[in-house]
Amino acid sequence: MNFITPAFAQTAAGASGGADVLMQLAPFGIILIIMYFLILRPQQQRAKAQQDMITNIRRGDTVVTNGGLIGKVTKTIDDSEIEIEIAPNVRVRQSRVAIADVRAKGEPVKDNA
Repeated sequence: MNFITPAFAQTAAGASGGADVLMQLAPFGIILIIMYFLILRPQQQRAKAQQDMITNIRRGDTVVTNGGLIGKVTKTIDDSEIEIEIAPNVRVRQSRVAIADVRAKGEPVKDNA
């Protein structure tokens, strides 16, 4: 009662080996391209915009820190720190990388203030 003959059980191999591998890998390539345009590229653009915002902070800007403090920039100490006035006569030094947002671009504070 053998319904399958040996001739039907054998496969025809070797003729389309290269094209078959390419067709198996094509969905992975398409998924990688979609991931790049939907996830990686927008993240890189946001990181670049954040870095530009941090480097362009100047005196008189109102900033929000990662801790939630809102204050006005009174002095730029160096490339990595700024001085923020969070209340009248209360000034703190803040790392630039801990700035979450620049709310208002203001006129620079006068030098004698």
